[in-house]
Amino acid sequence: MHTVAQVNVHDHLYPLCKPPKTPFGAHIFPGLCKRFLYIKMQGPEVTLLTTIKDVAAAAGVAPSTVSRVLAGSSRISPQTHEKVRAAMKELKYHPNANARSLAKKATHTIGLVMARPVEQAFANPFFPEVMRGIGSALYAQGYNLILSMAATPAEERTACLRLLRHSRVDGVILTTSRIKDRLIDDLIKEEYPFVLIGRAPDQLGASWVNNDNVAVGAMATEHLMSRGHRQIAIINGPLDTLVSCDRRQGYVDALTRAGLPLRPDLEVDGGFTKEGGTRAMHDLMGLPNPPTAVYCVDDAMAVGALIALKERGKSGSVAIVGVNDDPLTALTDPPLTTVRIPVFDLGATAANLLVETLTGRVTGPRQIILPSQLVVRESSNWTLG
Repeated sequence: MHTVAQVNVHDHLYPLCKPPKTPFGAHIFPGLCKRFLYIKMQGPEVTLLTTIKDVAAAAGVAPSTVSRVLAGSSRISPQTHEKVRAAMKELKYHPNANARSLAKKATHTIGLVMARPVEQAFANPFFPEVMRGIGSALYAQGYNLILSMAATPAEERTACLRLLRHSRVDGVILTTSRIKDRLIDDLIKEEYPFVLIGRAPDQLGASWVNNDNVAVGAMATEHLMSRGHRQIAIINGPLDTLVSCDRRQGYVDALTRAGLPLRPDLEVDGGFTKEGGTRAMHDLMGLPNPPTAVYCVDDAMAVGALIALKERGKSGSVAIVGVNDDPLTALTDPPLTTVRIPVFDLGATAANLLVETLTGRVTGPRQIILPSQLVVRESSNWTLG
């Protein structure tokens, strides 16, 4: 079963950010404390704010007419429009965000959809960091965030479409792209606003933000080859995801350019988890002809690989490279060589692109590639030749 949670970005994602001044986070999520939409505190006294009904009475029109003026409806005559605006100015009426959203049928809320179990998602530092980037960008532009999590792609599709069809969100951000992705097909067909973090599978109608994962895989593999290694294994993620396919393709391209054979026994699945990386590394080290170097397509699996080597008493005997440059990789033993992905920027850029699409500043699909960088530390120091 999928779960949907309303996320207070300051409580859960921004320990380094200054919290909102309004009580109980009402500035971010007015629904948490509705009374702050209607009253304001002035010392020990409470002053009632002007409402739409007050404006309507002063202008001599119906409250629905005031709502249409606020929404910019062309059905309202210039004379009535001017009369309502004059009443608003006289009464010092300032429409709140909820009223504007209702008038425009907008929620000012974005859905973040993740197709993985909660314990798996938050065990991998990539997802909290990408959420931090999304939340930061949305908060700066006055948008809320709803997080929807599902255990399977089918549940992800159901949860995402329910959010959109029931008008709970204005658009969605997806964090996983697959080779055959029915959800992306549905979103394009029904013309729902969305942005994908990752590469879309050949759909021209999708907006996405990504890094060049083929180049990332080649960069990691070529670094290990530069240290003299020729028996290089890969600990990959599931091959139904495009990120796994692309990062593997970079590995294959680098070996092929160097004239090195592909060994199927040196390709194992670590499931994008630390525990999966540990199991995969033990399997590799149990081979009759084990690798001298391992490229892990994610830092969580690379940390697991380091743990396996330590359990075998072989720390430092196999060169390891990861991907992402998670915050703690510099503190592993040994410190992890990795390809730095701007994870926070992936989230922030995706959120900004979606808001720009919703507000009409961007029209049509757009694809954005962010740069990556090799960060060399001690885990790849062991050389051959």
